Amino acid sequence: MRGLVLTIAAVTSIQAQWTMQQSHTTAGLRGIHNVGGGVVWASGTQGTVLHTINDGQTWQTCATPLGGEKLDFRGVQAFDANTAIVMASGPGGLSRLYKTVDACRTWKLVLTNPDESGFWDALQFAGPGFGVLIGDQVRGHFAAFFSRDAGNTWRQFDPTAFATDDKTQSFFAASNTSLLVDAKNSKMYMITGGGTTAVTAIDGYFTTMPKISHTHLNLATGGTAGGFSLASRMDGSKLIMMAVGGDFKAPERRAGTATFFSGGKWQAPDTPPNGYRSAVAYDAGARSWITVGPNGTDISTDDGRHWRPLRPTAQETPDADKNWNALSLPFVVGPNGRIGKLTILPE
Repeated sequence: MRGLVLTIAAVTSIQAQWTMQQSHTTAGLRGIHNVGGGVVWASGTQGTVLHTINDGQTWQTCATPLGGEKLDFRGVQAFDANTAIVMASGPGGLSRLYKTVDACRTWKLVLTNPDESGFWDALQFAGPGFGVLIGDQVRGHFAAFFSRDAGNTWRQFDPTAFATDDKTQSFFAASNTSLLVDAKNSKMYMITGGGTTAVTAIDGYFTTMPKISHTHLNLATGGTAGGFSLASRMDGSKLIMMAVGGDFKAPERRAGTATFFSGGKWQAPDTPPNGYRSAVAYDAGARSWITVGPNGTDISTDDGRHWRPLRPTAQETPDADKNWNALSLPFVVGPNGRIGKLTILPE
């Protein structure tokens, strides 16, 4: 394990340190959830689930869920050091949820995709035991399920609240962050791509007449392009949201890679990230947004108006900022078992 010091020319000088982790796996990692208190869970291809209870000093390989050896676990949500749920993404029955309550020594299959043409994309928990699962559209609506008992049982939302007229529209299961859930206010936000790139907001999802709005975003469009990740923070009573994406087939293209919601509207940045980005999150301690992708890492200190690259110094590993899929700060994961820990250093 070693630290990598990166510097960035931002509005104010910012220094960051990456510590590369020993994951003991070559799996492609896309699921990551920092529970807090040193507990972090990660997941990926080949039925891989990892966890640490000492803030990444050592990572333990979990038992593989029965029948899950070839599954792609693209999302993980955990409650503590013993309890977590992993989401497998794949066609039809290859989309599954497994839950452990004994620190991943054993797993229970709690849900299998009932739709042969379905594909699950994101799993998020918010509030006491309340979770939401979303997947690509089936018969004209996006698949959406909810749990009120920490994922032990699941029910489907009313499909009419998740209808879409664009048959090419989909979610991207790139980082388990195409969904935001505000359980306190019964709201959720979903970001799409593949066809129409938009944010769908559902207000009052358990009411008989939920308020539904679709806002087109100035992000890239196309079969391999769109919105990939949503994140938010509150500035007093003001909601700030960040969306990133682009075209994963053209990772160097900067146009249409980010947009931000402030003052009641979505706006394009003056300076976008330096390419396609698959995940974004807010670092409250550093008062900064961090976004990651295959060709680099960017930071914004002004709520998404300007993005600047985090790059390794000449003395450090050249690709310290690259090859990342997902983040749950301060942890970042990527292909070939790649895990890093990011610390923003005040000057």
